[in-house]
Amino acid sequence: MTVPNILTFSRILLTPLLIWFLLDHRLNEALIVFFVAGMTDGLDGLIARLFDQKSKLGAHLDPVADKLLLVSSFVLLGRLGLVPQWLVVIAVGRDCIIVVGLAVLRFQQVPVEIRPIVLSKLTTLMQLFTVLISLASSLVPLPTWAYGGAFYVTGVLCIVSGFQYLMIGLSLLEAGRLRNGGKTHFS
Repeated sequence: MTVPNILTFSRILLTPLLIWFLLDHRLNEALIVFFVAGMTDGLDGLIARLFDQKSKLGAHLDPVADKLLLVSSFVLLGRLGLVPQWLVVIAVGRDCIIVVGLAVLRFQQVPVEIRPIVLSKLTTLMQLFTVLISLASSLVPLPTWAYGGAFYVTGVLCIVSGFQYLMIGLSLLEAGRLRNGGKTHFS
């Protein structure tokens, strides 16, 4: 097992701890866990690239770890009133659409290379930042406009990158249909 994969697994294992702290309204502890988990997200990719430790397992696990961490965070921060409900719906909805889209492509036996687009990486970074400032709001309060700006930028990035993934998925599905003589596996 590579170091990046170990870091990714650690992010997955930190997610239940984060959930527990958030459910128990222990924001400072949740902030520490989220910060450590966020650091593993940056380190796993950096180490994989620098030391040529990219793997197929890592390519599949990393987005799963991100989705678990971020979806859990957004849902619970929304429940606590630290993130607006509309942003929770947009962020979680985007991830649901991506997962369902991948499932449809796999079901249709359309080959998919799991590789995040640049806009998606920026979206994930902004989501991490939004969760971080929301968790830290009691320790380092920011002006209201700063939270609003982060929420709106995150929302727009989620929508745009989700739409971009939708377009990519539809083009892959169409290419798969053309390879199969116009037939789908739903037929």
